[in-house]
Amino acid sequence: MYAHARNVHNKVGDDNMKESKEILSSVLKTTQMGQIGIRSVLDTSMRPGLRKALEDQLREYDSIETEAHAIATQRGWEVKELDPAIRFMADRMTRMKLTGRNSDSKIAGMMIQGNTRGMIKGLKNIHQFAGQDEQLQILSRKLLDCETANIRQMKPFL
Repeated sequence: MYAHARNVHNKVGDDNMKESKEILSSVLKTTQMGQIGIRSVLDTSMRPGLRKALEDQLREYDSIETEAHAIATQRGWEVKELDPAIRFMADRMTRMKLTGRNSDSKIAGMMIQGNTRGMIKGLKNIHQFAGQDEQLQILSRKLLDCETANIRQMKPFL
């Protein structure tokens, strides 16, 4: 009976670790999508204020990505990153949407759409795995706050 209880406890621990890894992978992939979106538009013509806002956002995403990798390394985890094919397609889709008349409004709208998707994913993670891993909750919240701030920054450019 004791051995059975220990096995159940180990299973719960394994499930929590698996869920924590999934959250970390999700944060990492969402961050990488944001990076791709911004990098895909930075070589286009835009107002200096929009360019500065996007460069600031990219630095924040880079910081979150670095933190996610540090957590994975600290825990000895291998986390899933964006598939190279998805990276390529996301970049191509963004660039295709920019063909024709490029405007700050078009770029800002695309960024807001991406940030909104990131917010939805982040909120799902926070609610689905609430309270299970404080370090990942903090990182998830940081990404959610980043997405929210990015939307606020883009609104004046619409």
